[in-house]
Amino acid sequence: MIEQFRQSTEALPDAAVVLGKHDEIEWTNKASRQVLGLKQTDKGQRLPNLLRFPDFIRYLKSANYSEPIIVPSPVNHQMTLEVRIIPYGSGLRLLLAQDVTQMQKMQTIRKDFIANVSHELRTPLTVLKGYLETLQDMDDGQSPLLTTSFKEMQGQTERMQHLVDDLLLLTRLETQQKKHDCVDMPQLLSQICKDGSHLDNQSSRIHLALNTEARLFGEEQDLRSAFTNLLANALKYSADDTPVQVSWYETANELILSVQDQGEGIATTDIPRITERFYRVETKRRRKIPGTGLGLAIVKHALMRHDAHLDIRSELGKGSCFSCHFPIRRKC
Repeated sequence: MIEQFRQSTEALPDAAVVLGKHDEIEWTNKASRQVLGLKQTDKGQRLPNLLRFPDFIRYLKSANYSEPIIVPSPVNHQMTLEVRIIPYGSGLRLLLAQDVTQMQKMQTIRKDFIANVSHELRTPLTVLKGYLETLQDMDDGQSPLLTTSFKEMQGQTERMQHLVDDLLLLTRLETQQKKHDCVDMPQLLSQICKDGSHLDNQSSRIHLALNTEARLFGEEQDLRSAFTNLLANALKYSADDTPVQVSWYETANELILSVQDQGEGIATTDIPRITERFYRVETKRRRKIPGTGLGLAIVKHALMRHDAHLDIRSELGKGSCFSCHFPIRRKC
């Protein structure tokens, strides 16, 4: 049976490596020797001594293997590998490395396409918006049809402008290099809540609780975009007479920002998908709520750039709580 297992894994197109308790190599298949550059004589060697990518070493030491990691192949830098580690048995781990070069190329093409189209749409949109504003200024109100048409066109133009801006922001989050500084979180959150009160015209709705003065090492503009989207959603999807609670606090291991509302809530089946691009929950509402369907996707990507994750807790009819969890090492 052991021999059959080894023969079957030798035939796998993906690299497979069995690691011991101390990251030592116990067994490798043929593909691991081709894409990872490992040799049969490497048995007993510690894998971090052979694969010297800093991101991979951090991933291996973190013991958090819920998500795979992307690294270049040590034998072919034009090849991209998706590495996943699966713990099993008594301290043993199975490392699987899959060639995702073509998939990465397709994602790059998609990102470039979205960025290029968004940039190209900006100019005609600006021209249309300018002429539309001129026509609205010339409207004397004598024709209800023209007045209504101008108003509708203005609304749709602004909606398209928001969509283009959000797509460009997503592209920037996915492609731009990180430039992190020490962000004054209490000041940033105070400003965001103040701006939100002006937009909502009800300053009493937003309650800000700063339970820590901790600052965060990160990109201020990305954090502003993420937190503004969370607050805007809480205000949009809850009644005008209900409060929205914004809290900034820390635990032993994390820095946490939470935004809690008493709105309509989200169904359990929708929660795993609401951070997808353009995904919007279909519910019957008395009023149509505007949006591009990109807000939570922006939040997700902004948090990923800060080694953070979004936790969503919600119950239909009782409201939602969106929590951004940052590792304590981000404290500055």
